Amino acid sequence: MESRNRIILYTIAALISLTGLAEATYLSVLSLTGETAVCGGSASCFQVLGSVYAKIAGIPIAAFGILAYFSAFGFATFAAFGYARVRKFFGLTVWTMFAVTLWLLFVQAFILHAFCRYCLFSAALVFVLSAVVVLTPSSR
Repeated sequence: MESRNRIILYTIAALISLTGLAEATYLSVLSLTGETAVCGGSASCFQVLGSVYAKIAGIPIAAFGILAYFSAFGFATFAAFGYARVRKFFGLTVWTMFAVTLWLLFVQAFILHAFCRYCLFSAALVFVLSAVVVLTPSSR
């Protein structure tokens, strides 16, 4: 039963990672092509996505999100198929994503005083991935 629960949790994590991958890809393409995101008329969304915090060395933060979500997807998929070593990499990836997400939420709340809907959605995805890491039974 424990094995089945683990498979279910990692499958959920893989699906959530795919959702995050799609969002990060969308935002990266928009940033690299100079287009603006569809924010539903939210000025704060444009303020966040157009800020100096939206890029690192000219690379959109969302591009790093692509790498992170793709890694989480791959690790979760392999973990669902029983590769025990990969679980550590999945956990490390997710906790790194969690730390970066906390920093970006801090920037939005206390530096920019504006929130981006896409950023908040990504934060929610990362929080769910973190819950998967916490809820997944150890392999002992």
